[in-house]
Amino acid sequence: MQAIAAPRLPLGQRLIAFSHLCKPRVNSLIVFTAMIGMCLASREFPPLLRFLVASLGIALVSFAAAALNCLVERTVDARMARTRWRATARGDISAGETVTLATLLGAAGLWLLHHYINDLTLWLTLATFVGYTVIYTLILKPATPMNIVIGGASGAMPPLLGWAAMTGSVSVEPLVLFLIIFLWTPPHFWALACYRREDYARSGLPMLPVTHGLACTCQQILGYTVMLSAASLIPVSLGMSGGFYLAAIAVLDLVFIGNAIGLCRNYSDAKARACFRYSILYLTLLFAALFADRLMN
Repeated sequence: MQAIAAPRLPLGQRLIAFSHLCKPRVNSLIVFTAMIGMCLASREFPPLLRFLVASLGIALVSFAAAALNCLVERTVDARMARTRWRATARGDISAGETVTLATLLGAAGLWLLHHYINDLTLWLTLATFVGYTVIYTLILKPATPMNIVIGGASGAMPPLLGWAAMTGSVSVEPLVLFLIIFLWTPPHFWALACYRREDYARSGLPMLPVTHGLACTCQQILGYTVMLSAASLIPVSLGMSGGFYLAAIAVLDLVFIGNAIGLCRNYSDAKARACFRYSILYLTLLFAALFADRLMN
């Protein structure tokens, strides 16, 4: 018997569904860290128009990458309770429509960066796009439980993109910001994978809690959290920030390490969920503290 096709959504609803594929909540943090990178690159607030255009260009390319990620993983998403509602998993938006809209967004973002910002930012943003959609999504994610460690490099790029957009160069300061997000990504994502491990087991993806168990994953979370805490102090040693940031990050690090130790000692899904949510707050407040410290000095 031939399957009955799902009713086609009206254009307006398809565009709304596509906007959800762009992962606006995730990308809001990406664009925020890029904006802080722009602000830290200048002693004064960067030129407003340049700041806004660079932010928009980076955001559009990030939206395109997220949509293509959803398209590539649509069969995996359909098996997971967390993602089966996505339009690509439900078949509400075709592959052709997703590729077309993502291409338009990505091309518009790259054009803005080329025409109004600089080519260094263009190429770094394009490399980030390829790193996420090809190297991480297509190659690493289905191949190794350490996918998020290597693939996290693309997610750590935004502050470096923001710095390059304002200065036209890359220096040690944005590389430190890159390192912080790079080390933050594994404990952030593995905490989610812990309490969603049944979902990931159904998906067939080799996520660490599924392949190596909760105890090993929690130990990895703790190890990366300790390394992250050490890296978070580098801005102080380089003179990028002062006493306000140091006080703020000391508290943020202690809470994060405490959450990780709690997971190792007595795991529960509730603790993993709390650790995941705190990790988002941690990164947001870390970059906010860097910006606030710059304003004070």
